[in-house]
Amino acid sequence: MPRILVVPVGSVPDVAPLRALADVEVLAPDDPGLTGALGRADGLVVWDGMHPALERGWTAADPRRLRWVHTSSAGPDRLLFPALRDHPCVLTCSRGVLDTDIAEYVLASVLAVLKDLPGTVRRQAGHRWEHRTTRSLAGTRALVVGAGSIGTRVGQVFAALGVAVDGVVRTPRPTTAPFGRLVGPGDLAHVAGDYDHLLVTAPLSEATRGLVDARVVDALRPGAVVVNVGRGPVVDEDALLRALRAGRLGGVVLDVWAREPLPADSPWWDEPGAVVSPHLAGDAAGFRERLEALLHEQVRRFVTRAELLHVVDKEHGYAITPTVSA
Repeated sequence: MPRILVVPVGSVPDVAPLRALADVEVLAPDDPGLTGALGRADGLVVWDGMHPALERGWTAADPRRLRWVHTSSAGPDRLLFPALRDHPCVLTCSRGVLDTDIAEYVLASVLAVLKDLPGTVRRQAGHRWEHRTTRSLAGTRALVVGAGSIGTRVGQVFAALGVAVDGVVRTPRPTTAPFGRLVGPGDLAHVAGDYDHLLVTAPLSEATRGLVDARVVDALRPGAVVVNVGRGPVVDEDALLRALRAGRLGGVVLDVWAREPLPADSPWWDEPGAVVSPHLAGDAAGFRERLEALLHEQVRRFVTRAELLHVVDKEHGYAITPTVSA
């Protein structure tokens, strides 16, 4: 039976169903036996995060034996350290499992800003009855930065509520619903001012790091709403904060940050125009069970040498549509 090493960085997955398919070994990342276990493994599952010990011990990962690595994250960026990127193993991620929950979270975030729910809660705390008008979602325009699996689902949800949705993609492709048009990253600063909402769902890679920079933020139209559920370093947080404090933005909701957890002394905590969210956009009830179901299917496919799901392009850092056999 193939030997699969499971390294739980945070929570521990239910591996009992996997033992009928493979010889499964579970080791914490700080276990002194990790390096030796990497040398014995045919497959590796990294669950709920990443740990420096994996990169330190990677020299033991036998390129003639270790054929497959899987991450429970939708975005594989934390595992793409140079040695793994150069290793011949196939890398897969948990693409698609969290798409709808993240899309719902993005929608809730934009609606909360437009309908001023944070302001209502603040007034409630002060026992203040203060009538005011709010903003509509229908008839607005949204630009989804990262029109992949998550971004497409975000676009579908917004389009269903009367929003005109466009997307930003790394590689040009034919435009299909829900997007009215697709543009490249190089056009982002030129088109950003055309939209009421900038919705960032892009994974982190060398191409997307700092993609939403000060030029893009400065180009946003007055009152624009910015939401980031991709990765923190994709967005220039300082530029966003300056624009928000200058009164140029309608609101900012950040679920991901350049540094996580967000430090207690960060100015974002006390910014009234911002919502600080602790990287939970996709973590709705039942998401762990869905991640484990995908893991079970991946192990089954690996053991039977069937095509694996959600194979990652290790050069560019995101899941690709085709599958390959490991």
